[in-house]
Amino acid sequence: MRNHEEYKIQIIKCTQWLSKHGYFGTLRGTGGNVSMRIEGEELFVITPSTLPYDQLSLDNMCVLDFDLKQIEGELKPSVEAGLHLECYKQRKDVNAVIHTHQIHASMFAILNKPIPALFDEVSFDIGPSVEVVPYGLSGSPELIENLRSKLSNNCHCYLIQNHGALNLGATLDKAWLNVELLEKTAKVYYGAQSTGNLVTLLPDDIVNLIRELRKEEFDTEPVCN
Repeated sequence: MRNHEEYKIQIIKCTQWLSKHGYFGTLRGTGGNVSMRIEGEELFVITPSTLPYDQLSLDNMCVLDFDLKQIEGELKPSVEAGLHLECYKQRKDVNAVIHTHQIHASMFAILNKPIPALFDEVSFDIGPSVEVVPYGLSGSPELIENLRSKLSNNCHCYLIQNHGALNLGATLDKAWLNVELLEKTAKVYYGAQSTGNLVTLLPDDIVNLIRELRKEEFDTEPVCN
């Protein structure tokens, strides 16, 4: 059996960059997790539980099947493995998942407030609205069920109430970019609201256009897995 080395290398590179730049919320902690679907197989690679990102190695990365049985890895997988698996089961367009504790997006997660469409170029990538997944304890069936009810909107970013954010992509690079786009949008939205002035949203006709164009893209593009 292949050891899926290339997937593990990509994930380690991504997680260490995200950790260094504060997207996991702390530099010394172990919050957040990253995974990739393995092409042509019902398997995915995910970061292990409670290991600092600067200590990640190929040997302790985890490979799980779609029944959450561990195939490879010396350590236990992230407690959020079921959350990642739900994304892969429900969304054939998704081949990478990044769960973050990024600061500005987390502000809206504890406000239980979705982020509306503010920039057209961002909305084309992540969707016209960043919705809030209702609270559930980390790794719990309740949280997975709450996520399941949101995934059908075909967006690529979600807030997890009182927790953090979930960023999806057809590739790891795209999910990684969506992490940044979400944080940019949340930071600008927070700053604009703090002025007390009216925040202008994208016009409804543009939001509807974005929604339709994104739907066409999902309907016509081949699945990249």
